Amino acid sequence: MADEAAGAPVIKKPVRKRDSVATRARILNVATREFANKGFEGARTDDIADRARINKRMIYHYFTSKEQLYLAVLEEAYERARSAEQKLEFDQLEPLAALIRFVEFTFDSFVRDRTFINLLGTENRQRARVLKKSAQVNTMNSPIIEALAGILKRGEKAGVIRPGLDALQLWITLTGVCYFFFSNIYTLSVIFERDFEQAAVIAERRAHVVDFVMHAVKA
Repeated sequence: MADEAAGAPVIKKPVRKRDSVATRARILNVATREFANKGFEGARTDDIADRARINKRMIYHYFTSKEQLYLAVLEEAYERARSAEQKLEFDQLEPLAALIRFVEFTFDSFVRDRTFINLLGTENRQRARVLKKSAQVNTMNSPIIEALAGILKRGEKAGVIRPGLDALQLWITLTGVCYFFFSNIYTLSVIFERDFEQAAVIAERRAHVVDFVMHAVKA
């Protein structure tokens, strides 16, 4: 029996490896909320580690510093927005229908990701001190500007969109109109004594933005 036992194969228990992808994602998810709610200076890595249920050292293992973690949060926020935009098939629609979809999607992106508004506010107050260190953010917006330029070009050729419109300028105007509403939604609610967070009010605002842009660009 001893010989039989000695000759039996040894079954090793699998070693549990840390799921690095899930851990990193969890850190980013918690850090996004912390930076959005408290800003760069107010957010603390101790709090992020506690809420992510990890040792604080793991933050520095994945991101090396608080600033690098904050930069990763910003990059992921931009990547999230751009990835969703790239799934839209504007070329399959007529120019005006494509532009309506573009405007609606831009507005809806602020509804879906309210943390992005706070992150933008924080980074603009810092004059993009951290964002300018990114090697990828400046390339993320190019595809969406190109997509809008394509819509305008097709519309101009079809005679339904007036000529000479600059895609970048139009995009800045559109996002500015959307950003102002959501970044000031609480003060607007107080000043005008109306709950601007109600779904019906947001839908009304969405329809107005679409109507405003379409009247501005139609031939």
